[in-house]
Amino acid sequence: MKFAALVGCLVASCMAAGTAMAQQAQPIVIKFSHVVSPDTPKGKAAERFKALAEERTKGRVKVEVYPNSQLYKDKEEMEALQLGAVQMLAPSLAKFGPLGIKDFEVFDLPFIFGSKDVLRSVTEGPVGTGMLKKLEGKGLMGLAYWDNGFKIMSSNKPLHKPEDFKGQKMRIQSSKVLDAQMRALGALPQVMAFSEVYQALQTGVVDGTENPPSNMFTQKMHEVQKHATLSNHGYLGYAVIVNKKFWEGLPADLRATLEGAMNESTRFANAIAQTENDEGLATMKASGKTEFYALTAAERDLWVKALLPVHKDMEARVGKELMQAIYKEAEKLGFKY
Repeated sequence: MKFAALVGCLVASCMAAGTAMAQQAQPIVIKFSHVVSPDTPKGKAAERFKALAEERTKGRVKVEVYPNSQLYKDKEEMEALQLGAVQMLAPSLAKFGPLGIKDFEVFDLPFIFGSKDVLRSVTEGPVGTGMLKKLEGKGLMGLAYWDNGFKIMSSNKPLHKPEDFKGQKMRIQSSKVLDAQMRALGALPQVMAFSEVYQALQTGVVDGTENPPSNMFTQKMHEVQKHATLSNHGYLGYAVIVNKKFWEGLPADLRATLEGAMNESTRFANAIAQTENDEGLATMKASGKTEFYALTAAERDLWVKALLPVHKDMEARVGKELMQAIYKEAEKLGFKY
């Protein structure tokens, strides 16, 4: 081979090797999509995971967080994860029902958790772990449960007793349990994407909705709702999930580092959730735009009496054994139904 040709081959080989090394040096991108504001507990926890993951992997991973349905609306994001268009989501637990995993709708049952301690005994114990394992058959993996908090009801009329709900158009997530809950109160449930709720409340398409205070505040729903009831009747939480093929395809050391970052982010998320709700509620009260009402003990008993039959109605859907397992966890902690 002539010298010039040899030099050309060496240069080409070096360029190819350099290109390959550059490609190898490109960080692995995790697109983390969610539907709420960056100022919510979930939004802040997602940013915490991003910071920890990028720092601890020393740039080998880049986490791109997309809040407020920037990439996908509620109904689209799960399909995007299954197809690999995004790698990580933190959907509300009701989102797994349409996938055929109806167990998670147990979290939607009104008054199913008597306290945060009961909730934590479920999400951090074998009951919660077993539920996450069921996601694997759908090409997903569950990494953690993140709190948002207990929900309050809001509307443009006072909602003090069950009969006050009669005829009210109430926005809900897509959940048969939440549908049954609203119907038990005499309301008309309206399934709607979270990103569309503010405008729907503003224009009267719906009369009211249910949310933890932090969601109500960050979405400015208090600006378009005259009344809210501090009912704490239900729970809203999330499962952080990933595309199974993507997650299992990561190098083992990298995956372990990311799991550690997720564990720390989960502790952070669940620690700040109550604080965010308390602060959001205080700010909304101070604004004077919504009148907040605390149920009396007698009124709460009426709500419980109206809503506990939903448990029996939903046994066949969410699983009687699962419900009984949660009841047992509650009874261990002194809560009785």
